[in-house]
Amino acid sequence: MQVVGYETDAASDSPESDGGQVTESGGPVGGGLYVASGGSVDYVDADPGTELAFGLGERRCAGTVHEGEHVACDAADAPYCDEHSGVWVCARCTGTCLKDEMDCHETHAMYLAAFAPDVLKVGVTREWRLGTRLREQGADRAAHVRTFPDGRIAREVEAELAAGDDLVDRVRVPTKLDGFGRAVDEAAWEALLDRFDPIERYSFDYGLDLGERPVAETMAAGTVRGWKGRVLVLDRGGSTYAVDARDLVGYELTDAVPERELQSSLGAFGG
Repeated sequence: MQVVGYETDAASDSPESDGGQVTESGGPVGGGLYVASGGSVDYVDADPGTELAFGLGERRCAGTVHEGEHVACDAADAPYCDEHSGVWVCARCTGTCLKDEMDCHETHAMYLAAFAPDVLKVGVTREWRLGTRLREQGADRAAHVRTFPDGRIAREVEAELAAGDDLVDRVRVPTKLDGFGRAVDEAAWEALLDRFDPIERYSFDYGLDLGERPVAETMAAGTVRGWKGRVLVLDRGGSTYAVDARDLVGYELTDAVPERELQSSLGAFGG
């Protein structure tokens, strides 16, 4: 069976508040993998406490899922070949619509997000989806700072802010992993917020209880500790590992779990 997708419990409603600090807690985040075999698609649970025991076989394009049925692809490119790669043009928008016709007419929120220890991001999303979007990214701190009538205006302002020296509009997973088990630079975060008038502030708790940074690995075996964004955190052999779920897409899962030597989490910070 081949991994063809993943999901986490990030899509949950945000609590109401009076505009002050909102702590998103409730314990570790769950999730799972979508696997395909013979055209059918099944869900493999990967909630906290679940024991995963899969090896990784060959990797190829994950194909596509259409009306619940998996359409396989033999292309060697992974996770997707050119034919099955989809590019969300809105992610590249800076206010000049890349579609045939602008369709982002609903209210958009501009947010600031902090990723430990000191990566600061500006972004926009549809206002009703703000809390979900922040959890999907694995943000540690966040603030809703502006509201716009449509996506075009929001993207224009986002691009202007991202052109500065202290904010980015994209954070890669390896950069996020560098902050696992570390605290946010609160001084830098508060200094950024001093330049704005936050509508609402968020502090996220993913329940991972990490004392140090986990080791980055691509594997599907171990005890699930939880998820942070699309990163699956596993305990195995006395060490803790962080797996970018996208790096699993396209792999064939096998019943033979390799006994290969894994890097220990001891000294994972590299001194």
